[in-house]
Amino acid sequence: MSASLLKLLTWLSPAFPVGGFSYSHGLETAIAGGAVRDRETLRAWIAALIAHGSGWTDAVLLTEAWRASTAADAPRLAETAELADAMAPSLERRRESLSQGAAFLTAARAWRPDGIIPPYGDPAPYCIAVGAIAAAHAVPLEATLTAWLHAFASNLASIALRAVPLGQTDGVAVLAALEPLILATAARAAVSSLDDLGTSALMSDIASMRHETLPVRLFIS
Repeated sequence: MSASLLKLLTWLSPAFPVGGFSYSHGLETAIAGGAVRDRETLRAWIAALIAHGSGWTDAVLLTEAWRASTAADAPRLAETAELADAMAPSLERRRESLSQGAAFLTAARAWRPDGIIPPYGDPAPYCIAVGAIAAAHAVPLEATLTAWLHAFASNLASIALRAVPLGQTDGVAVLAALEPLILATAARAAVSSLDDLGTSALMSDIASMRHETLPVRLFIS
């Protein structure tokens, strides 16, 4: 497990070159509109995404990609990538997912310098790329999901630190409060299937659609 943990810490750390710091996932719109304005509203926003929104759907899709790659089922993996691409609710969210997925695959070649990596299909959304690469390196599924959801929450918290702004103590408190939900959601996603896909975080989806019309923007999405 130690080697797998090292990989996850590297792949899903803020230092990994996928440019996550430049994408707000629509959160910048929510901050501009006052829906997210302090520690508690930030916690509630991220929690809703993990339990009922894009955090959950990405976790389900990551699980399917991990299983398809483990089974060396290239058509299944390609179909999952197409489904993940189709589920993006806005142009900016689609660009966010695809650009980070492409960057992740490029950087992850450091672990396979000979270029032998599983087929991903085209395009390769971020959650699909992470799931496939994790499976290719025999990284356990639930650990991958836990790291993925924690990185998702951490990136959104870092957005709020800069855009609300919030203090670092508040940001850390939000992540601490989300730990039980992250663990529970990772466990739930690890036994999920595509039949469990679904989202009801409509405010976040609408925020991502409205982001491109914000008069002042710090983030790409």
